[in-house]
Amino acid sequence: MDYLVIGAGPAGLQLGHFLAEARRAYLILEAGPAPGTFFRTYPRHRTLISNNKKHTGTADPELNLRMDWNSLLSDDPELLFTRYSDRYFPPADEMVRYLADFAERRGLDIAYGTRAVEVAKDPEGRFQVTDDRGGVHVAERLVVATGFGRPNVPPIPGIETAELYGDHSTDPRDYVDKRVLVLGKGNSAFETAENLIETAAVIHVAGPHSVKLAWRTHFVGHLRAVNNNFLDTYQLKSQNAILDGEVRRIERRPGGGYLATVAFARADEVTKDIPYDHVIVCTGFALDASIFTPRCRPATTINGRFPALTAAYESVDVPGMYFAGTLTQSRDFKHGTSGFIHGFRYGTRALHRVLESRYHGAAWPGAALSADPAELAAAVLARVNRSSGLWQQFGVLADMIVLDHAGGARYLEEVPADLDEPVATAVPGRPRGHFTITLDYGPDHDKVDPFDITVTRIRQSDPARAHEGHYLHPIVRHHVDGAVVAVHHVTENLENEWTSEDVHVEPLRAFFARQAAAAAV
Repeated sequence: MDYLVIGAGPAGLQLGHFLAEARRAYLILEAGPAPGTFFRTYPRHRTLISNNKKHTGTADPELNLRMDWNSLLSDDPELLFTRYSDRYFPPADEMVRYLADFAERRGLDIAYGTRAVEVAKDPEGRFQVTDDRGGVHVAERLVVATGFGRPNVPPIPGIETAELYGDHSTDPRDYVDKRVLVLGKGNSAFETAENLIETAAVIHVAGPHSVKLAWRTHFVGHLRAVNNNFLDTYQLKSQNAILDGEVRRIERRPGGGYLATVAFARADEVTKDIPYDHVIVCTGFALDASIFTPRCRPATTINGRFPALTAAYESVDVPGMYFAGTLTQSRDFKHGTSGFIHGFRYGTRALHRVLESRYHGAAWPGAALSADPAELAAAVLARVNRSSGLWQQFGVLADMIVLDHAGGARYLEEVPADLDEPVATAVPGRPRGHFTITLDYGPDHDKVDPFDITVTRIRQSDPARAHEGHYLHPIVRHHVDGAVVAVHHVTENLENEWTSEDVHVEPLRAFFARQAAAAAV
């Protein structure tokens, strides 16, 4: 085969769709009996927190994908998740149904009930994957789209006696009048705490880092408002609390229950032993690297939780091994959306374009332009006003304008922002520099309270001061010989419509004109 894909979750199905369209020889291995095994268990309380906004006021399918966080990319209007649920936060079981329909309607080549247990290389350097039934699958290239394979359990003495997020009872009646410690400060921890507010006597949510709110940081993996009712119960004195500090020890008591030793960060690490009836570990997930033989074991990053990747989603030390889906979030960890469907569906499309370019001689999708500043400005604004890929993968994917030496240019769509390969082959001969176009937030945007009207310049409407804006806006960078030589910020807009002749169009046209003049000198 050309490609072997491990995992038939959203990323594996998305890549399978593109491989099938390109008529490549591929197979997807899936351990479960159907697609989307992860969503059969998670989230434990069976409600997604990925937006499902059906009613947007527009019929433009590209704009609608800005508000649709669950659909995979295809040309089939029936395969939009908004057709599966009316709920803004839909049931997880609808995701399971949707993924099964996607796989069936796209006719994807999937081997179900086939768990990959060993990844090796044969003497010719091809990937050789053995499954749990003894089958051996050989491919030139491997794409790992398994998602997380194991819980991320912090090295706390005694933590092995605690309950894991994936295993604990979700029936609130099992916690009546109980004291509960929840480890972690992400959405799984607060989702767990929320579920127990009505029955537990005391709930403590503990972790060494501050609680970060998604509406402030713009990172959707931080605590979402739908899960933060617990904050009220703490600050309005309803017997619950957030413990800012380290849990240094967990002791299972002979008569039942636990004793947890907590070192409080706000009290000079003063320690206290606190009794609990339940301790639930909700500290996220990590890559399961146990299937990789030493020759094929990818380097990891961020405390071993993620594979270390190049700009092309390839392992930094295992050539030909690529990753898709939530495992790619080391590229924008706790900043962007690569850990979520609405982000990695575009990252997976970019990965497929990398594969097509590297191994099948396909040009990166693009269009020819002249280097006229007005035409360049019009092309940029047309894209940022409509693109869902730049919108969802802010700061990670970039459109690129590559200049040639004959007064022309090539406009490339949704390239990984730090990937140089498409630039080198976009125009005949050596490129005469290029521009990258991203949507991104301003500096220190996560340090500003967007609801505090006493803070000046939260939203910047002056084009001369556009670089001071905190909110999402287009940023155009001019690159020459590998260095950024100039940057232009298109000033932010409440409706995300960059159409004003005076405020958006003319300043951008002038920027392109200045850079063309500087290049001529």
